[in-house]
Amino acid sequence: MITGGARSGKSTFAEGFYKDRSDVVYIATARITDSEMRDRIALHQAQRPGEWITFERSYGLKEAVGIQKNYLLDCVTILTSNIMFDITGESENISTVMQRAVEDKVIDELQGLVQAVEQIDGDLVMVTNEVGDSIVPENHVARVYRDIIGRVNQRLAKLCNEVYLVVCGLPLRLK
Repeated sequence: MITGGARSGKSTFAEGFYKDRSDVVYIATARITDSEMRDRIALHQAQRPGEWITFERSYGLKEAVGIQKNYLLDCVTILTSNIMFDITGESENISTVMQRAVEDKVIDELQGLVQAVEQIDGDLVMVTNEVGDSIVPENHVARVYRDIIGRVNQRLAKLCNEVYLVVCGLPLRLK
């Protein structure tokens, strides 16, 4: 698991684990919602080797697992926001029951992927954001999202053999 702030170098560090590998499946969770997101996705695509396979999805992540041994999920934070908005829709008040449903669905997806990769004795690198290091968001939905991703990251870190924090492009091994 690799965590850090926005533009901290997380994805570049994660991709470095597989720099000399061609048998990599890149699991992309971002959805194109506007021109800015289209540009961000294009930048990420241009950075990674052309022979890597890309699997784009927010659900059924374990279906990405095939004969390849190396998997990179980028990113848990976007996965969580996709699932959160799929479950909560346009709600401006997200109950604790809905929050738990989002968190459990995200963890279910991640556990399924981890188990599938373990079954083939493969490697999995997961990228996520550390979103709790800033000011407390002013609106309810943003606070709920921050809290959910914080709890997801804690649960995910327990599943991982190694956890890194990337700051200013510099990785620090935490576990």
